[in-house]
Amino acid sequence: MSEQRVAVVTGGSRGIGRAIAVGLAGAGHAVAVNYASRRDAADEVVAAITASGGSAFAVGADVSDPDQVDRLFGEVTEALGAPTILVNNAGITRDNLLLRMSVEDFDDVISTNLKSAFLCTKAALRPMLKARWGRIVSIASAAGVMGNAGQSNYAASKAGLIGFSKSVAKEVGGRSITANVVAPGFITTDMTDVLDDAVKEAALSSIVLGRFGEASEIAAAVAFLASEPAGYITGQVIGVDGGIAL
Repeated sequence: MSEQRVAVVTGGSRGIGRAIAVGLAGAGHAVAVNYASRRDAADEVVAAITASGGSAFAVGADVSDPDQVDRLFGEVTEALGAPTILVNNAGITRDNLLLRMSVEDFDDVISTNLKSAFLCTKAALRPMLKARWGRIVSIASAAGVMGNAGQSNYAASKAGLIGFSKSVAKEVGGRSITANVVAPGFITTDMTDVLDDAVKEAALSSIVLGRFGEASEIAAAVAFLASEPAGYITGQVIGVDGGIAL
């Protein structure tokens, strides 16, 4: 088992975020499970981690708000210690065709998906620089690599995470801090379960491996990128998408 470190997972109360939090805890790290509004779901994740012998802490914060991000990192440091692993996972969708998309829907998605990564990474870099060690993993999407009709806001936010992460990687690599991106494809979660069958069938026809992915498969990629053996990987985009972006 690797050395225990403190990890922050934004949007960690359900779906991919939940799997990432559980996976990092399974790798021996103490995990701060961030949530925006679902305290009950975050508490359930913490309970699952602690029941397995791990250490976890639920912390509510809107990670697109600078003051709340500062509070989040202060509470995490007090409860678990200084974080040196950050997973920027918080994200929303507000899908619509561009001509029908409101300014509010564009701004909300950019703020939650991209601005939050800027704020959290900036806060996390302080303890990482002090420790001269850090792992930053941002969860993008195949949509940020290949685009997707009706998701210009979402695709822009996820493509922004890629450029952001590559820039951060160049700024802080000299301190043994890496910044990478995991770009999931169609992953089975409660958010995708409600999609129309026709939408699912269309997506499935584009996936080389012929199946949808599982949240645990995203978590496995994140856990590796957050590990010691991944120390020579930085500025990379790892597509965990079944080949949909080929």
